Amino acid sequence: MTRQANRRGFTLIELLVAISILAIVAVLGWRGLDSIVRARIALSAEIESTRGMQLAFAQMQSDAEHIASPATLQSRTALLADIESMSLVRMIELENEPTRLAVVTYRVHDGVLDRRESAATRDLMQLDVLWKAATTKLDTAQPVVLQSGVNRMMVQTFVGGRWVMPGPAGGNGGANVPPTGLQVGFELKDVPSLMVKNFLLGGA
Repeated sequence: MTRQANRRGFTLIELLVAISILAIVAVLGWRGLDSIVRARIALSAEIESTRGMQLAFAQMQSDAEHIASPATLQSRTALLADIESMSLVRMIELENEPTRLAVVTYRVHDGVLDRRESAATRDLMQLDVLWKAATTKLDTAQPVVLQSGVNRMMVQTFVGGRWVMPGPAGGNGGANVPPTGLQVGFELKDVPSLMVKNFLLGGA
């Protein structure tokens, strides 16, 4: 009788306590796994945004290196920007062909950064028409999407030893000398810090 009494099973209270402990451990494990998955998703989105901006910056660097000189434009505006767009006149140089000019515009619209390039021309009067269309957002050039999730764009030019906003007076904020540097910054949805890149203008 005594040996049978010592071989009794678990009581209901002991089972409930064990089940409760297992439930708590399961909840803690699920929360830990969920936080890891969320962090991985956020990191993947940030990496993708960073990769996309690297490609956009590479294209901007190429455009900045080939920006038209004041002498070529005969005192026309070479660069103009605001919080939503940036337009510049780029020289198109192809082998065995004369140098032509095109208006390149970067624009942020509905959270998307795109690039537009006008038809190339050697006629400055036609360039004026293309420039007006681009800066008034009436251009019909087909946009190429570079990056999504862009909140805003910030542009400055380096002239006279300081950074200034590009203005209508030759695209240099009213200075008498052309700018030598370009700074472009983007605020992205999935990236906590501002992404900024500096470029030399015209290979200066």
